[in-house]
Amino acid sequence: MPKTIVIVAHWQTTDDDLDTVLDLVAELAPRSLAEPGCLGYEVLQDTDEPTHLVLIERYLDRAALDAHLGSPHYQELVVGGIRPLLTDRRVSTLGTVDIATT
Repeated sequence: MPKTIVIVAHWQTTDDDLDTVLDLVAELAPRSLAEPGCLGYEVLQDTDEPTHLVLIERYLDRAALDAHLGSPHYQELVVGGIRPLLTDRRVSTLGTVDIATT
């Protein structure tokens, strides 16, 4: 069985661009969740530093993540719209670990 892929993305933007980034993310999230392999898409905002956003995305497998990254909405909204407005971007790609419980 393929391992679930979890993306944890830390995005930093500016006060001037925050509303635009949030508007684009609000458009991106439902489109991503509509993808067949997207299992979850959560957007978090730092309570002490509102310009720091954390996205936690879950995909069925690597193929589902690759389909997401190649989707027209990702290319338009993230690559073309959000990334130019970020001052820092860190992304971790994680795979689930099967842990035996006793």
